[in-house]
Amino acid sequence: MVDRPLNRTLSPTEFANLVNAVSSAFGDPTRRDMYLLVHEHADGMTANDVADSSGVHPNVARHHLDKLVAGGYLEVGQRASAGAGRPAKVYRPTNSELELEFDLGHDDILVTLLGKALSRLPDHVAAELAEEVGIEFGRKMAGSMRASGTSPIEDDVSQKSFRSALHVVADALSSHGFAAHAEGDDGDLRIVSGHCPFGDVAIEHPVICAVDRGMVKGLLENLYGETAVAIEGSVARGDDACAVGVVT
Repeated sequence: MVDRPLNRTLSPTEFANLVNAVSSAFGDPTRRDMYLLVHEHADGMTANDVADSSGVHPNVARHHLDKLVAGGYLEVGQRASAGAGRPAKVYRPTNSELELEFDLGHDDILVTLLGKALSRLPDHVAAELAEEVGIEFGRKMAGSMRASGTSPIEDDVSQKSFRSALHVVADALSSHGFAAHAEGDDGDLRIVSGHCPFGDVAIEHPVICAVDRGMVKGLLENLYGETAVAIEGSVARGDDACAVGVVT
């Protein structure tokens, strides 16, 4: 937990570090809601419990819960398994007092700034820029996965399986808050995201959806090879889910 002494003035560096720590934990409304939810269950909740209550994918819930653990706001324990499987990880509040000192996170500010900046550009220029940012981020994500030597990724890459690569990409996107999965038949494959981490900013500035397209393209380029991607559905444009179609 970050110390917050009340008997002295914080230096600019200490204050910046404090804001970063708290905004990392609570800068996302979904994360704040999950913190409040777990705080109401002193005996602890699993990622699946939180996912069911919040209506998100378990991977998304786990991502937010681990951020709260990293900030010292939740702790992780073990719940004995009823069967032969491994004990479930249980998340509990570290403090009986609610700790929501800052409502505005740096991520919120940056995403809003990105949306407003893109809205000042011609549509085709803004879309190209947003996709370029997504491609570069996707490449870095894929590079990090390769460097980690995670066996499922290495197996998928060596087999050059397009379908397997799509599932790896979906899992990678889910770890960043997209709640994504791969679906469809050969020749008609897509990645569907049930949650948009850009939130209301994407609804106000739908061009940000091009970032999703770019991330998928950048990930697949590194993990599989050259592909063509296109937005097939967007919550920001009124669809039920965001979907990126992919063709080799």
